[in-house]
Amino acid sequence: MKKALSAPPVTVSDLPALQRRTSAVLIASQILGGLGVPIGIALAPVLATEVSGSEALSGLAPTASVAGTALLSLPLAALMTSRGRRPGLVLAYLIGALGAGLVVLATVVDSFPLLLLGMAGFGAGASANLQARFAAADLAEPDRRGRAISTVIWATTIGSVLGPNIAAPAGRAFRDTAIPETAGPFVWAAAIFLLAGLVVAVLLRPDPLLTARALAPEGTQTAANRSLRAGVAAVRASPTARLALVTVAVSHTAMVSIMVMTPVHLGHHGAGIQLIGLVISGHIAGMYAFSPVMGWLADRFGRLSVIGLAVGLLSCAALLAGTAGPSHERTAAGLFVLGLGWSAGLVAGSALLTDSVPQPARAAVQGLSDLTMNTAAGIGGAVAGVIVSRWSYSWLNVVGACLLLPMAALALRRALTKPSAVPVGAADGTQDGPSGRSPDGPTDRTPDGPADASVSPLAPDKT
Repeated sequence: MKKALSAPPVTVSDLPALQRRTSAVLIASQILGGLGVPIGIALAPVLATEVSGSEALSGLAPTASVAGTALLSLPLAALMTSRGRRPGLVLAYLIGALGAGLVVLATVVDSFPLLLLGMAGFGAGASANLQARFAAADLAEPDRRGRAISTVIWATTIGSVLGPNIAAPAGRAFRDTAIPETAGPFVWAAAIFLLAGLVVAVLLRPDPLLTARALAPEGTQTAANRSLRAGVAAVRASPTARLALVTVAVSHTAMVSIMVMTPVHLGHHGAGIQLIGLVISGHIAGMYAFSPVMGWLADRFGRLSVIGLAVGLLSCAALLAGTAGPSHERTAAGLFVLGLGWSAGLVAGSALLTDSVPQPARAAVQGLSDLTMNTAAGIGGAVAGVIVSRWSYSWLNVVGACLLLPMAALALRRALTKPSAVPVGAADGTQDGPSGRSPDGPTDRTPDGPADASVSPLAPDKT
């Protein structure tokens, strides 16, 4: 059994080519996944209102999707920890396809509980897209992790911008059938998820996580070091890991809470499904299209600087959207900036999290991160529907801005106490190789001076 789970022998000299191949496969799967996930974002609130007959319940469908993503985070992380990235990503896409099928069935039989169950399964597609960013970082040099993560996130742009805009023609394909037009796009989403799973199953070889482990120092890759308990312990021991966890969770929650109710807000002011699709496309372009810029900034100027940028962008987005009123243009601008803020928070937070914990515990910590961010966002999405129905969309944006306060406070505190010259993870006792870079920014150096950039961080320590 152990031989079946082992990655093929890979030497340090093979890593650049292997990293490029891994990135290419992940980019292809992200493009496909990006086509499917936004369909749920754009249409879930509309379907929930149609099936339930209550606008107050409209936020529960996207919330169910986020909850499904959260609930699947730990099982998928456990599977990846024991078997590698490939089985976990493939399973997530398969569950997403099954969920999309249940959504279609729910609209046909007019069952709101079945719709929620289907949306929970559909959320697995988003879980696969999120986990892929960590797979991109498995073999990356410490000072290029931000760019490795952001490149895979960027690939989602292509599918995500197109996804909401193909919703209307995809729905029309099922006109005069038993499947409602608003549910038709989920049929396409199911097929897209199956294709994405096939790409990963066939091409993501050797597995990047298993390869990283094979090249790690001997004695570090025990079962105990890879357990969820070890992941929790690693976060508790690391102030930067805790900041990273809060950054990812708060950025995602603020974004999801505002975004899921924007289609309902636009509908109140006369927007049709095509205009809603365009606004969501602009939002998703903000989320993904500029992620390479965020990755470069995080590697060049430091993770903390980009976390501060995320706070500023998300606050500006809440101001724009919250004061938009009937202006579709102002709402669209707010949603675009909201996407930019999410991108900055997710890229910088994910890179900082990977920097701040030991390699054996990373898969568990990354699963814990996705569980935390999606659980918080699920609660935020559910509460968002209540806030809009009882008060207004403007008050929802005020609440979203308030969520940023603890993230800003922790980042400021960490900036004031940041060590001036430590190697990656050393501030938290989690040395990560010879790059001589701090998890809070790549400009720091060890007391011995710049490290040899030609040495891989995955190579065993031969001293």
